[in-house]
Amino acid sequence: MRYIIFPLHKYGVSLNEPARLCRMWSVLSFYTCYLLCLGLSLACVVCVCLWSSQWRGGFAWDGTALQFNWHPVLMVTGLVVLYGNGAVLYRVPLTWGQNKLPWKLLHAAVMLLALILSVVGLCAVFDFHNAQNTPNLYSVHSWVGIVASALFAMQWAAGAAGFLLPCSPPTLRALLKPVHVWMGGSILCLSIAACISGINEKLLFVLKNGANKTYADLPPEALFANVLGVLIVAFGLVVLKILSNREWQRPDSRPPDLTYTPLLQEDNE
Repeated sequence: MRYIIFPLHKYGVSLNEPARLCRMWSVLSFYTCYLLCLGLSLACVVCVCLWSSQWRGGFAWDGTALQFNWHPVLMVTGLVVLYGNGAVLYRVPLTWGQNKLPWKLLHAAVMLLALILSVVGLCAVFDFHNAQNTPNLYSVHSWVGIVASALFAMQWAAGAAGFLLPCSPPTLRALLKPVHVWMGGSILCLSIAACISGINEKLLFVLKNGANKTYADLPPEALFANVLGVLIVAFGLVVLKILSNREWQRPDSRPPDLTYTPLLQEDNE
């Protein structure tokens, strides 16, 4: 029996076509997930601002409940949204063929901004509690939140010392990297848990028996805040999906025994 072999390259069909299609599908799925991440980021910030301004009366820094309103806005924006977006910067394929140092600096800057907003958010609630003679750190929400913030501060300091300082030895960076990655995901999970428990705690405080409906009646404010909680969880799941997908890791973060061609990089590069 004789077999006829067609020269596929003469008909415009590349022998690497399956690999290219797989690569393009990976690129498309990443950017779909990344756009969803950005959309959820905007939705979370808008919703928490609307909740604090429309239902809780707005913002001030005078020791009243209006000062407390800064707390959820700054913690959601800093400890969740900015933190999550800073964590996925290295996953954007368009940055893979470029010098990594500017992206390291951008990653550190975004994380520093997230940390600053988180600290200001903590100052807002501690100052409010002190002005109202309310005890600090008495609930599970506050314990989880302060642990997440403390770990975040230590994570940023260790990351800056280990990955940005030129005097840091490569062996230290190799040891620090898996811990840094694991801690990053853990801090995000703790931050989401703190935000969800904080939303629930706030609704239980403000929606009591009396002139207003109770939380169990699910008035518009409760419904809106619950939607905010769902958006925060959805954002966290999308970020964790991006961070955990091995196909979307920056090339130099792959194990050395794996060979592959980075996304959006031609074969001759």
